[in-house]
Amino acid sequence: MDASAHFLTWQLLAAILLNFVVQCLLIGAYAARLAGALSGRIATAISLFNLFMTASRVATFFYTPMLGSLSDRAAAYALAAESSRSPAVSTFEWQLRSIVFAGTLGAAAGTALLPTFLMLFMRGIASFERTRSVPRAMLRIFQLRIGADVARSIKRPSITALRRLSLRRVPKNLLLFNVVVSGVYAIGVVGATYASVLDPAAARTALLSSGLVNGFAMIAFTLIVDPGSALITDEAAKGQRPMDDVKSLVAYLSLTTIAGMLLSQFALVPAAIIVATGARLIAGH
Repeated sequence: MDASAHFLTWQLLAAILLNFVVQCLLIGAYAARLAGALSGRIATAISLFNLFMTASRVATFFYTPMLGSLSDRAAAYALAAESSRSPAVSTFEWQLRSIVFAGTLGAAAGTALLPTFLMLFMRGIASFERTRSVPRAMLRIFQLRIGADVARSIKRPSITALRRLSLRRVPKNLLLFNVVVSGVYAIGVVGATYASVLDPAAARTALLSSGLVNGFAMIAFTLIVDPGSALITDEAAKGQRPMDDVKSLVAYLSLTTIAGMLLSQFALVPAAIIVATGARLIAGH
């Protein structure tokens, strides 16, 4: 059967959905900084931020096997055709692009839902202080009365509110690094997966290198983006700068994440070729 007929599979749909959710949660986690500054509960907000980040990372583990299934099918067709330029490989590339684009849409959805995430974090901090337990605080949302109250409190995104936010007091280098980090992280796993199909002889080496690529991105985020964001949040909580600076920071971190993910589409093939070349050198082929 023609490989192009296998473009839309349940594995692809599952990966698209999961990556959408993962990126939406990652953007929503940014609202924890603003919630901490507004409530004065910085440490509690960081704890909830880490909870969101952990949940999104765990969700990533569920969609990576889907990528493996798609790559196995593409590699099998490529081996049968004895060419890495077979239609199956082209189909696989567009499957990967679809997954990355779904993540971009998830980031955009998370950005639009930032007011709602902020409300959830504010309520979560207050609930945690009452119950002294994160699991109990989370389970409260499933109570009918509280769930209905949360649903009524959902806020629509406002373009007017975004226009009021200024870039003037947000460090430009921090936003630039966030674009780069977001772009690299968006294609770290998919780029390595694509590389495994481009060079089946070093497929396992290429696949296992995804951790190295994402590791560099996470180190850059931890050394540059995260401390810079934390400093602005702390200064606002202490009254040393306006709270609007944190609002601007959260909004523009979200927007630059979307920009980085959009730009990552241009880097997918070059990144896969670099990973495949490095994997070939390491494997000694």
